[in-house]
Parts: sequence; C-alpha cells; structure tokens
Amino acid sequence: MHFSPFRELFRSSTRSVEDGAMRYLRGLYQARRRNLERMADVVAGSDYQRMHHMLSASDWEHAGVVRQVAVEAQAHFPRGGRALIIDESGFAKKGECSAGVARQWNGRMGKVDNCQIGVFAALAHGETACLIDAELFLPKAWVAHSERCIEAGIPEEARIYRSKAEIALGLIRRARRNGLSFDWVAADGGYGHLPWFLTELDDDGERFLIEVHSDQRVYLQDPAPTVLQRHGKGRAPTRPVTEVPSEIVTAWATAQPPGAWRRMKLRDGEKGEVVADFLTRRLFVWDGKAMRASHWHLLVRREMGGDKLKFCLSNAKPSASLRQLVTMQASRHFVERAFEDAKSACGMADYQVRGWLAWHHHMALVLVAHLFLAKERLALRDSHRFLSCLDIVAMLRHKLPPKIGSDDDLVHSIAQRHRRRFQATKQRYEQQGITPPASFGALI
Repeated sequence: MHFSPFRELFRSSTRSVEDGAMRYLRGLYQARRRNLERMADVVAGSDYQRMHHMLSASDWEHAGVVRQVAVEAQAHFPRGGRALIIDESGFAKKGECSAGVARQWNGRMGKVDNCQIGVFAALAHGETACLIDAELFLPKAWVAHSERCIEAGIPEEARIYRSKAEIALGLIRRARRNGLSFDWVAADGGYGHLPWFLTELDDDGERFLIEVHSDQRVYLQDPAPTVLQRHGKGRAPTRPVTEVPSEIVTAWATAQPPGAWRRMKLRDGEKGEVVADFLTRRLFVWDGKAMRASHWHLLVRREMGGDKLKFCLSNAKPSASLRQLVTMQASRHFVERAFEDAKSACGMADYQVRGWLAWHHHMALVLVAHLFLAKERLALRDSHRFLSCLDIVAMLRHKLPPKIGSDDDLVHSIAQRHRRRFQATKQRYEQQGITPPASFGALI
C-alpha cells in the first residue's frame, strides 16, 4: 500500500522501470550494503542490469517522486507544529569523476574531505522527521569545467553555480509551490549567518528560527540607519550609517545575570529528561546595507553542565513565548536523527554511482524508503515508543523473500557476479587497447 502512489511515476507511454525501482527499494531494506551489486545478490527476482539502467540511464522524473513523498508525508503528519528543516549531508568519495565531488567540508566526517554534498529538506513534527527533498551541490570548479559536467551527465540548466543557501531557498519555495504546509523553517548557522537568506525568508512571509554564528552582531536599540547629507563637493553618500553601537551576541549573553536564564525541558530521552538553559530578548538585526533594521527574537541555548552556547534568530510574532521559541529550536535535533536513519536503515550513503541523474534517482528512492519507516513509527508511537527504523528493517528482512533459497540459487548468483566482473575487466582492457588474458575466459 505504501508504494502504490509511486508506481505510476516509473511508467511512461512506451516504457516502465517500475519493476527495477520496486526491487531497488526492497534492496535498500534487504541488503547489508546498499550498492547495486549487493542488492542484486539478495533481492528475489532482481536483475543487476535492469536496476542499473533504472538508476543511471532511465528518464523517469525523480522530481515527481519527490513531490509525492512530500504529499504522503504531509498526509501522515498531524496538523500544527510542523517544521521544514534545511540541512546538508556529505558523502565521502574517492576520485574526481562523481558529479559534484571536491575537497570540501564534510560535516559527517568533521573535516575537509573529498566528498559530495547534498542539501536536504525534512518535514518534522514532534520527535519524528522525514526527508522530503534533496539536491546535489555543484562547486564552482565543476561549473567552470563544461567537459567534466558533460561526462557526469549534468544537464545544461544545472551547470550554473548556486550556493548551498540558494539551493536551500529553492527547496523551501518548491515545498510551498507543491502545497506543503509547515509552520516554520529551521536551519543551522551555515545559513543563518547570511543576512540575505534571512531577509528573503522574511520577505516571503516564512516564519523561521535559524541558528547564527557566535560573532553575530545585534542592536539593543533600533539603529535607525540613515544616509548622511552631502557637505561640500564630492560624491553624495549612498550607504546608510548609524550611531547606535552594536554588540556581539556572545558578549551580550555572557554578561546576563544568572537569574535571566530559564531552564526548560525539551523532551524525554532514553537517558532521562533532556533539559537546557535558555535566554531570549527582542532586538534589532541590521546588515549595514538595508535602510531599516529587522526587529527579531534572539534565543540563546546553554547546555547543562557546560559553557557552550547556541544562538538563534527568529522572526516569530512579538508575542511568541519562550516555550514556543524553544520548541522551534529543538525541532532541528530530529533532522540529524533522520539522516542517521536514512544512512543506517536505507543505505543513503552506500551508493556507488557517479552520474548526476543516478545520484538524484538514488536519493529519490531513499526518500521513499525512509518515508515508509517514518510512517510506521508514527503509527506505532503510542504502543511501541522504542520502535526504531532498524527494528522495522529487521522485520522486513525477515519477511521479504530472499534471492538465495537453495544451493542452485547460490551457484547461479555467484556465476552472475563473476560474469559482471569479467565484463567490467574486459571493458577496461579494451579501453587500454589490450586483449584480455585467455585465462579470463574461465571466469564465465
């Protein structure tokens, strides 16, 4: 039943890759490592070439699948209290051929590494988050190298540089165009430190609570920026200025008295109650360019037993309570859990494909697989609080039919694997203009 709304999206008037897509989805649950070869080894009735064509060469529209994921997620998430969370995830890769690969910050590894970066959107409610959209980030070095883009199958319309924040804004606007309903947007400081990003969201009428860096400057009074009058000769001033001093959020927060902090419970965790100390104030934010400052909330979070502070800005209504702001901030925790589940239970990071199309096809199918797990957890949250995505995958592996049920099946599976390896080796020899050794024929 879960996959029924998606089946038509893999069919066209002349061709269908529905079978390959459905078996790929099974493979995301059944295989221990979710690359094509391992999935073809364990999914009953699967064919490696058919799944490979579906993933890397077929023209089914992944955007349509992603839209349906959002529709299904919205139908199962309760109304009110929904957040759209923006975050990115890195995927370590070797070599230089995978679309968008470059030496860049990989948050998963906590260092600069050779990797691909995807920007994701997740719909969250309470303690559940479901990934609903994804787009691959293309570094400037790729955009400047058209031949490299062509080899990776990157379409011409995608060969323009867009920052991660520009991609994120596109995901948010696309979610609205597709009719998705959510109450606020949340993101980390990688997006919040960009004044234009917050301004665009505010102008779009989006409510947000987004982290900012510890060196963010704020104004306790309206800076009332003005452009000075010209005195004497010379070019007339055009840049607004202010006489009101600004403060760095870290300095302001650390100067507040102990009684200004409020201890708030965030949720019940497996290790007990999760609580933190919070501080909030309405203040002004100005980028030094606009003719007016924004009057927003600053929320500061301090972990128990530590000095580490997190800072957030929000354009929530002036009457928004501390509890409301804390709830908005806490929603970001669950996108990290969604990434963990998608990687551990759905093979999000296990792909071994290089092309632009294959990456987006894989991610679209991962979103479908992750949606099913999120729906099951939502449906059973009252009766089975500790049910995890890995628990559900364990049940699926037990119930779904295996490919290898007899000795003959095992022999046939190994023979197919050897045939694929022989063909790949033969192709590499031929590319070098060399005839493969005669002994290789024994492999098939």
